[in-house]
Amino acid sequence: MRILIVNGPNINMLGIREKHIYGSNTYEEMCEHLKEKGAELNQEIDIVQSNIEGEIIEYIQGAYNKYDSIIINPGAYTHYSIAIYDALMAVSIPTIEVHISNIHSREEFRHKSVTASACIGQICGFGIYGYVMAMKGLIDMKKNNKI
Repeated sequence: MRILIVNGPNINMLGIREKHIYGSNTYEEMCEHLKEKGAELNQEIDIVQSNIEGEIIEYIQGAYNKYDSIIINPGAYTHYSIAIYDALMAVSIPTIEVHISNIHSREEFRHKSVTASACIGQICGFGIYGYVMAMKGLIDMKKNNKI
């Protein structure tokens, strides 16, 4: 399976920003780890990141007919980007939303995800392992003909 991982704003600041919430691994370390895990699971993994909403939409649209699934961490766009929601709906690619922190145990404004309903599932609160959980979930769903 070919999986596109799309990371939104400030994910590139991992290892620098709020280490007590996001951990001390850098973005580069996380990407390397995810590519290794993808290889172990026999999955082709591409990873992109942008702080710009329009670029994230371009990545999603560009995945059409190229990727079997998407794992997305929309960052703060999770809570208000109807445009990212619309892009996910438009491409109809099985998508799992991932958050490094547990968005439901943080500030009230983080509890609502407008993008999650365009996804087949949401994983949050497991650190970067949430991305691996999403990969394994996609593999299992494909194996069982659920996607």
